[in-house]
Amino acid sequence: MNRAYDSAGHAAPFFSKEATVAKPGFSRWMVPPAALAVHLCIGQAYAFSVFNGPLTKVIGIDKSAPGDWPLTTLGWIFSLAIFCLGLAAAFGGKWLERVGPRLAMFVAACCFGGGFLVSALGVHLHQIWLLYIGYGVIGGIGLGIGYVSPVSTLIRWFPDRRGMATGMAIMGFGGGAMIAAPLSVMLMNHFKSATSVGVAETFVVMGILYFISMVIGSLAVRVPPAGWTPAGWTPPAAAQHKMITASHVHIDQALKTPQFYLIWLVLFLNVTAGIGILSQASVMIQESFKGAVSATAAAGFVGLLSLFNMGGRFIWASASDWVGRKNTYYIFFVLGAIAYVSAPIFAGNVNVAMFVLAFCIIISMYGGGFSTVPAYLADMFGTAYVGGIHGRLLTAWAAAGIAGPVLINYIRAYQVAHGVVKADAYNMTVHIMAVLLVVGFICNMLVKRVDERHHMTEAQLAAN
Repeated sequence: MNRAYDSAGHAAPFFSKEATVAKPGFSRWMVPPAALAVHLCIGQAYAFSVFNGPLTKVIGIDKSAPGDWPLTTLGWIFSLAIFCLGLAAAFGGKWLERVGPRLAMFVAACCFGGGFLVSALGVHLHQIWLLYIGYGVIGGIGLGIGYVSPVSTLIRWFPDRRGMATGMAIMGFGGGAMIAAPLSVMLMNHFKSATSVGVAETFVVMGILYFISMVIGSLAVRVPPAGWTPAGWTPPAAAQHKMITASHVHIDQALKTPQFYLIWLVLFLNVTAGIGILSQASVMIQESFKGAVSATAAAGFVGLLSLFNMGGRFIWASASDWVGRKNTYYIFFVLGAIAYVSAPIFAGNVNVAMFVLAFCIIISMYGGGFSTVPAYLADMFGTAYVGGIHGRLLTAWAAAGIAGPVLINYIRAYQVAHGVVKADAYNMTVHIMAVLLVVGFICNMLVKRVDERHHMTEAQLAAN
């Protein structure tokens, strides 16, 4: 039996980074499915809203009763989860680089699956604080660690196709809701009875299923041996690819570079322009085409946006391998601004098809922004600490998660309160979004190659 050993010659613990080094003959194509096993699970977060209705009837069963939780109280569960996702990704990234993907993915499985079980207890005891702690905090930590865990590993296995590799995994996060939503509804219907809405039992089953899937992913993942490169591939010369470095920047040093903050703004502005639309898509299309779009058709629009969100994560990230990461973001900002400015025109002409197409393109680039940015960071800062740097950068997601919906909701409310008809209430908002994308274009234009003084020496790399 072949055993892994650490630098001191001792047998490496099963969950150590040394124990995950791939043996000769291992196929790198085994790593993306391992990453998907995690991302398809944690992508359930986008479908958590299917539990909101039943959770308002835990006591009343068929309808809300005195003592049942209102939606305003339940809304904090998802908000806490996303907040803790950002914190866990930001502060856990450095730890991830030290311990390796297997332990990090296993911890993510324990937190995410365990969060469901704690939440199930909260529903059973009707204690909202247990749902806040369970899904919100513990599950949110699992979300954050699980999101960043496979990224640096995929980039090291696919130096020739960084965008495609990360796109495959992060596509799973965008598509996880498409599995979770019908699964959740099916389980709740199965467990529903005269004394239960079926949520607690559903939480238990999903917690166990997600734990098993994520653990399988953690056991399957491997890291390449030191100095490994794909057969027949040679690193591109710096003269040919000025934006791709062969050196490495430490995670703490990356925070001292202007490039980190410019890319932070690039991601923040791209996500802000898309996430607000996702939060109000159904209402927006119905109000923009009063009487012409039914609630059922609006639900179909939301589903279509989810498909473009998922597909964009793979297609745009893969395309970035050919056109370059910086050029890909240029496309996002130019095409996105045009689509936003065009949307009110399509609405005014009652052209539903072009209106839908405009927002599908915007949402595809929203998803593409998430999947392209890890490769962008690897190009700029090297691969040694890209997982940790990516984790820190995801604070832009948390900030955009507040800014996007606030812009959409409050500007609309202000417009309606001042006599603007609902069909036109989004016009000012989409023009503001277009301006934000122009600002993002400028930030992306300012991104230059990282100065060599930030690069780690060979001795520093060996020491770390």
